[in-house]
Amino acid sequence: MVEWTDFERDTIQKLFANMNYEDVGPAALARCLVVYPWTQRYFGNFGNLYNAVAIATNPKIAQHGITILHGLDRAVKNMDNIKETYAELSMLHSEKLHVDPDNFKLLSDCLTIVLASRLGKAFTGDVQAAFQKFLGVVVSSLGRQYH
Repeated sequence: MVEWTDFERDTIQKLFANMNYEDVGPAALARCLVVYPWTQRYFGNFGNLYNAVAIATNPKIAQHGITILHGLDRAVKNMDNIKETYAELSMLHSEKLHVDPDNFKLLSDCLTIVLASRLGKAFTGDVQAAFQKFLGVVVSSLGRQYH
């Protein structure tokens, strides 16, 4: 079980309460697909992904980015039991979708970059540390079925 400080718990909850999902989610997923093009293989049925503009303007990518952030809501609401919260989702991604678990880390890095760009100076080192700790637990939990 992960130990959360009051600062970390409060920071994560505030970040998600104030996050514009319709902006951050699509931007993070689009960044991941552009920067790491091999991750596109999981989105073959999403239409045109031939270049950065096509990816950034693809409505299916945008919607899935929002879905991902809403999925993170589950972890925010269950910070003391994230692994169990994501057990079913981990199984889905490993056994049905066959997603490389390294891609969760790549997406979390892109999410951190996008959030930092939106928050500017408010994204201090302490805030980033709390956010990355949270994402690290999520990534580990999603990769749990792969081990």
